[in-house]
Amino acid sequence: DAKHLVPNKMRDFFCTINLDQEEVFRTRVVEKTSSPYFGEEFYFEIPRTFQWLSFYIYDKSVLQKDLRIGKVSIKKEDLCNYAGEENWFMLQPVDSNSEVQGKVHLELKLNELITDNGSVCQQLVVHIKECHGLPLINGQNCDPYATVSLVGPSRNDQKKTKVKKKTSNPQFNETFYFEVTRSSSYTKKSQFQVEEEDIEKLEVRVDLWNNGNLVQDVFLGEIKVPVKVLKNDSFQAWYLLQPRENGNKSSKTDDLGSLRLNICYTEDCVLPSEYYASLRNLLLKSSDVQPISASAAYILSEVCRDKYNAVLPLVRLLLHHHKLVPFVAAVAELDLKDTQEINTIFRGNSLATRCVDEMMKIVGKHYLKVTLKPVIDEICESPKPCEIDPIKLREGDNVEINMENLRYYVDKVFREIVRSSISCPTLMCDVFYSLRHLAAKRFPNDPHVQYSAVSSFVFLRFFAVAVVSPHTFHLRPHHPDAQTSRTLTLISKAIQTLGSWGSLTKSKLSSFKETFMCEFFKTFQEEKFTESVKKFLDDVSSTESKEPSGMSEPVHLKEGEMYKRAQGRTRIGKKNFKKRWFCLTTREFTYHKQQDKEPIFTIPIKNILAVEKLDESSFNKKNMFQVLHGEKPLYIQANNCVEASEWIEALCRVTRCNQKRLSFYHPSAFLNGNWLCCKATMESTEGCARCTADVPADTQIEIDGDRETERIYSLFTINRSKLQKLEEACGSIAVYQGPRKEPDDYSNFTIEDSVATFHTLQQIIDIVEKLNESHEKYQKKRSSSAKYGSE
Repeated sequence: DAKHLVPNKMRDFFCTINLDQEEVFRTRVVEKTSSPYFGEEFYFEIPRTFQWLSFYIYDKSVLQKDLRIGKVSIKKEDLCNYAGEENWFMLQPVDSNSEVQGKVHLELKLNELITDNGSVCQQLVVHIKECHGLPLINGQNCDPYATVSLVGPSRNDQKKTKVKKKTSNPQFNETFYFEVTRSSSYTKKSQFQVEEEDIEKLEVRVDLWNNGNLVQDVFLGEIKVPVKVLKNDSFQAWYLLQPRENGNKSSKTDDLGSLRLNICYTEDCVLPSEYYASLRNLLLKSSDVQPISASAAYILSEVCRDKYNAVLPLVRLLLHHHKLVPFVAAVAELDLKDTQEINTIFRGNSLATRCVDEMMKIVGKHYLKVTLKPVIDEICESPKPCEIDPIKLREGDNVEINMENLRYYVDKVFREIVRSSISCPTLMCDVFYSLRHLAAKRFPNDPHVQYSAVSSFVFLRFFAVAVVSPHTFHLRPHHPDAQTSRTLTLISKAIQTLGSWGSLTKSKLSSFKETFMCEFFKTFQEEKFTESVKKFLDDVSSTESKEPSGMSEPVHLKEGEMYKRAQGRTRIGKKNFKKRWFCLTTREFTYHKQQDKEPIFTIPIKNILAVEKLDESSFNKKNMFQVLHGEKPLYIQANNCVEASEWIEALCRVTRCNQKRLSFYHPSAFLNGNWLCCKATMESTEGCARCTADVPADTQIEIDGDRETERIYSLFTINRSKLQKLEEACGSIAVYQGPRKEPDDYSNFTIEDSVATFHTLQQIIDIVEKLNESHEKYQKKRSSSAKYGSE
């Protein structure tokens, strides 16, 4: 959220998230306020290098260009300082001289020259090769050129490259020569030496500009390299473009307002797979360790202050290697040992419940979409008043009509859920089956506990949470408005109650704090609701295979607006790009003239042969990819690098089981009678590059096991002191047969078997130390090969 943006004025605001100058996400517009609450979460992989993560606040305008109020820009190196904590940031003014991105490739060299009169001077050679990743100007590729200057106290020699048209990756390949004048004290030596004081004050400056033609040129960034660093060397490097130092420093920032952000940024240095073998094997055998509290996976959750940081990579790693179900069963059994009352079963935030939560989020995405998305869309796009709290009713509201509306929505959501068991992923069913039987074993005299154990997850922690926060589960693009959020909250409460076994009894209803909810639920006291829940829970906690019907509806996976190149059609002899609405389901990939219109072009999923990136040089456009199918390739331009990456991943995932997938493709287009990549003249020529997405067909979830293991190693490293404290606790218990230190030293740890836990701890610490050495060697190798000015 933001506050005090435009004092004493009510405006319509939205916020964008940018990698350097590239917008990757945009929030909904919050109307008529000076302190907008956005409440939106964005999780994404960053597919390219960047310098700044920026957040821009805009004042929405109907007739004119949206006005940028201010920005918060955080350097990549500083992102780790704000991990997992909410912080208020003062908005800074948007200064065109500071809006830069991209990098430039330079080669610099100092030469010794003898002039016509016999004197010796020094010549600086600057070879500007190319630039990469320059920003778009007004949504289009820029027309860049560079100025190269040798700057000193009494000189400013400047030269200029040619203008390159419509490209963000210009190839200049131009060389400029500058004479460096020697001091009068110079005496000729056999080995030419540069006196430091003569060169100390000189620097090479390269400025990038967009040629404005009839309007003012736009500054794109600059770099400065002191000549003294060259000595007698010749070297080349990539330099990140920097903002101007003389930007708008005098602007007042106090009256621009502030923005509250919660940022979590992780960057992994993943070594080759063999380095992680020992740690991976130790983690994967956790479910076989007796007791489970002595396993490496359980110890990880014990030493991490934030359990979420430990659970996410752990669940993904165990999922990847098909070891999650036995591990969840083992930690759930430990959880049940401490559960004394049936009505509190699996209600806390234990390791078991968090593992199941994360598992459902990962494997249940498509299940949620096919079950809830249509009804959630109806509620958000055609909302009916549903407020039944007398205190919150507005003037003119009819509580009886509102109750009917709420009942209609609840019935519809409930009906979709209890009919969805056939779509429930097999892995979720396997976990629910284990939980159900463990609960029945722990409380053998209660016939209902087997149902409440499953409903506490599938209703309370899965469906009810998705209903109240549809944007978090990608069921809606943005956080709903206040009125719709209230409706979804009431529906979520109803679903929790209907799904909780035995909640519709009179004793349960009388325990409601809100009398209006109690009155509402009296209309649900029917046997059919209880029976529907029972049958649904039986179905989703069964290990019997459920074969989907051949007539089942396709699952909606992704949709959005992008640009596509004309499919062989021309307009006045020129192939064009058009904005279209794209839709991907498990059955087909289509594009439409507009959203909700009939498809113009359809590609059955089974006909897609490959999905790959397309070189920018093909059409001088960024963020392009190609869909190869039976006809000519479909060339598509996404709006930003994150969106392009997400579309490629989604298309690759849904087509990976196709029988005729290609192994080779052309990374560039076929234009003017030849392939731009390999110069082959036959359009039917086999591809010249291996497909990057050529993956095994049995992989269902995109998980990089080595990356998850690296994250777990990092968590062990960060919490090394807690590992040692736990080791001391085990030693104390083993030697003295009980705690001899103050209980606070290790009372928060679960130690069932001190000897087994101590043994696992020693293995963890030994493995972490070896991985530390491997990382140090890699960093030394990397730093020794890095050159001045490089990324």
